[in-house]
Amino acid sequence: MTNSLVRFLRLIWSQRELIISLAKREVATQYVGSLLGFIWTFINPMVMIFVFWVVFSVGFKVRPMHDVPFVVWLTAGMAAWFVFADIVSGSAGVIVANAPIIKKTIFQSQILPVVKLVSCFITHLVFLIVLVALIIFQKMPFSLYYLQFFYYLLCMSVLSLGLGWAFSALNVFIRDINQIVGVALQIGFWATPIFWDIRIMPSKIQMILKLNPMFYIVQGYRESFIYFIPFWRHPYQTFYFWVIAVLIFAGGGLIFKRLKPQFADVL
Repeated sequence: MTNSLVRFLRLIWSQRELIISLAKREVATQYVGSLLGFIWTFINPMVMIFVFWVVFSVGFKVRPMHDVPFVVWLTAGMAAWFVFADIVSGSAGVIVANAPIIKKTIFQSQILPVVKLVSCFITHLVFLIVLVALIIFQKMPFSLYYLQFFYYLLCMSVLSLGLGWAFSALNVFIRDINQIVGVALQIGFWATPIFWDIRIMPSKIQMILKLNPMFYIVQGYRESFIYFIPFWRHPYQTFYFWVIAVLIFAGGGLIFKRLKPQFADVL
């Protein structure tokens, strides 16, 4: 099983140039014919952040701990969640969407969720630019801890790619998977402390919520950009996350590999 997974990953590495090319084309085609073009990648997150800021900061008077500007605290959490949600939701239907290519040509379909991962990172960069701009505007301190976000980006890549492989393969045979993933992501959004602080919950509820792997990543983004806390301060959470993430990554890859030979017959 291990050797099979290693060969699977080596094949993806050998296709890295094609993956980057397809990712760039995917991002470019999103704005074909649009008057503002790539500028929409800045407009969309800024509008989203503004709406949530008005609702929860101005309307509900939500305040994070330690007197952190709420708009920065909110944006750090949203940056982590929305790239994860984009990768997973986009990957779920990616095989079905490319059915003509998979049926008529010899195409390594396992790279398609990876293409979605890379293309989402391009738009994720815009979210991070907005976050850093807000930090500068709020006159918050800079730190080398900003670089720690690359670690949490790796965490997200492993988790989301495993889910992407599993859901994209299963969706070929059970078309409801795409809709189920959408509903699950909506529930996950409200269950993850993105616009509310987990410390407002009773300790028993906190323990349950921390079982969500995305809690580790969302909190990690905030600790990298706001609180400047190293990830090794949470050894048990880190160990738990990587056990779950590696199992999902390996399981997703193996599910895809097992189901791939039947794609052309079912699509």
